[in-house]
Amino acid sequence: MIFEKVASILAEQLGADVNDITESTDIINDLGADSLDVVTLLLCIEDEFGVTVSDEEAQELRAVGDIVSYIEAHI
Repeated sequence: MIFEKVASILAEQLGADVNDITESTDIINDLGADSLDVVTLLLCIEDEFGVTVSDEEAQELRAVGDIVSYIEAHI
């Protein structure tokens, strides 16, 4: 459920095909996100899941699976 929602947010925000997004998809290298995209994505995730991501933690969230694991650990 969390993965599907994160993939949906990424697909919508970055214009990617949701079917091409896996847990190992790198947000910057595979989906072409820039720094503004990453900030917007984190704000969407914080709103959607009620979590807070610090700047230090955000730097570690490179792959979709990293984001999913972070959300699971913090909700």
